[in-house]
Amino acid sequence: MEEIQKIIDTLTPFTPADVVSVGVIDFKSSKFETFSTRKEPIHFDLASLTKVLTNSLGYFLEPKLYDEKTLLCLSHRGGLPAWGLLPKSGWKEIISSYEIKESSTLYSDYSALRVMLEIEKKGEDLKKICKKIWDSELVHWLDLPERVALVQYGYEHGEKLFGKVHDPNARNIESFCSHAGLFSTMDGLCRTLLNYQEKTGFIDQVKKDLGTHSHRFSFGWDRVENPEMALAGKGCGKFTFGHLGFTGTSIWIDPDKMKGHVILSNTVKEHWFDKSALNDLRLAVGEWVWKTL
Repeated sequence: MEEIQKIIDTLTPFTPADVVSVGVIDFKSSKFETFSTRKEPIHFDLASLTKVLTNSLGYFLEPKLYDEKTLLCLSHRGGLPAWGLLPKSGWKEIISSYEIKESSTLYSDYSALRVMLEIEKKGEDLKKICKKIWDSELVHWLDLPERVALVQYGYEHGEKLFGKVHDPNARNIESFCSHAGLFSTMDGLCRTLLNYQEKTGFIDQVKKDLGTHSHRFSFGWDRVENPEMALAGKGCGKFTFGHLGFTGTSIWIDPDKMKGHVILSNTVKEHWFDKSALNDLRLAVGEWVWKTL
């Protein structure tokens, strides 16, 4: 495992991040190892990893709450726009105003929010459902404990952004939402994913579903479309799935190997528009994990 530490120590200086952590998970043995450029535990902004830890997790825990239209939104095929800046008040009415109709895949924060609102219409609380699985170190940004280690995620009105979610809509909404807003330590996220699998068996379910269609998403998880070119890393299997997060985060799981790797970072500290160095790191970590383990 020393190779993983060498990879992140060597490649992190080429990224905009000042801290990178990597988790390597063995779902067969329910064990994980973590590696970081910093020694102390850090709460990272998970960005869009929030989607699979809320909307997708909610499906595997309470599938009866997900009707046909909600499932279309979960798989980003409900015809909603990809994104737009939402107001602090009235955003629920905006998201709910769109007609859900089967469409081609369009990755959409609006679709993710609509999933949560459709569950709310049934009188259920998505956050309450998912907290049954979340580790204690995985929390919504408004629930961050005092005196925990945090890293910068850009600027807000000229001030350094610490302890606040990077996503502007999540900041505007300023309450729990399902498209962004969760923070976690690496250990907390790895424990959550192991608990996710133990309680739901989602890995086999996603693999089975991916074998039945050619759509990009399965229950909110993103498929690897080309194992030789994917950001999951060369050597992953054809049913590998995961998710990326805007702040420089990722989860990838190979259901045939029952292995996975997680990367958390703050590559949006100074800018967001060039992630080539981050992607080099993602590829190097993934290739090592799949080939070595």
